[in-house]
Amino acid sequence: MTRRELLAATAALTGNLWARAHWDRSRISAITDEIGADADDAASFAHQSGMLFVEVRDLPGANREYATGREADMQADAAHLTNQNLKISTIDTGLLKFAWSEKARWDRRMEDFQKALRCAQIMGADKLLVFAGTRVPDPSSAFQRTADTLIEMAAEADKQKIALLLENDTDTNVATCADLAAIMKLVPSKFVGISWKPAPGGYSLLPKKRILNVRVPASSLWPDRPESMNWKAILTELDKDAYSGRITLEAGRAGSKPIDAARDALDRLAHIVREVS
Repeated sequence: MTRRELLAATAALTGNLWARAHWDRSRISAITDEIGADADDAASFAHQSGMLFVEVRDLPGANREYATGREADMQADAAHLTNQNLKISTIDTGLLKFAWSEKARWDRRMEDFQKALRCAQIMGADKLLVFAGTRVPDPSSAFQRTADTLIEMAAEADKQKIALLLENDTDTNVATCADLAAIMKLVPSKFVGISWKPAPGGYSLLPKKRILNVRVPASSLWPDRPESMNWKAILTELDKDAYSGRITLEAGRAGSKPIDAARDALDRLAHIVREVS
């Protein structure tokens, strides 16, 4: 191979790698109970929208988490998604999202965690969403206990090769990027990562390689709303930092026509993705 041919091949390879990492519609995900009245409806919506992955939380049409439900429901609804060539990336749960002073719930945390891991196994997911307890007056006072709890769970997650995603949530003890960064320093396990819900400021604090999912609240997509965020800039920054995961639309379930609202938000997000691709 001549030097010119070698350079041409290298350039082609670099271009292919960039194309695989760059933004396109297939990197958009959604939560099934926000995009369908039932599992089949949600699967069709996702497939028609060009998605490759979805997240599951509650059974569509029911106020019941998959992670605490019947295995028969998990198997049946996973089959609906498989039939539409969709994979489940994350099981969204309410794990640890309660006041840790509630002794009964605290004492059964590992039992609930095992159920959630079982759900992930059945549905073929490799990530599981967790939280950091209901917010206390001094959240930083709960950081070490949060870290210890995640380390305990990570030991079991490691055996099953399922990553735990800690999400920043204003109702919990981890509400900001600074909070996420502090916990990640205390939890070295590669099976504990971040589900990042962008908020003004703080991105520079995050360990970039541990961001495994990004949330996109629907209300943040429109420029004329108080919650608006500059998603072009966010996606560009993530791309620059070699983020290769998905962005998950958080459409919400409020209103009389939630599916129509989800479709409008998805179209808006897809438009933004096209502009930065």
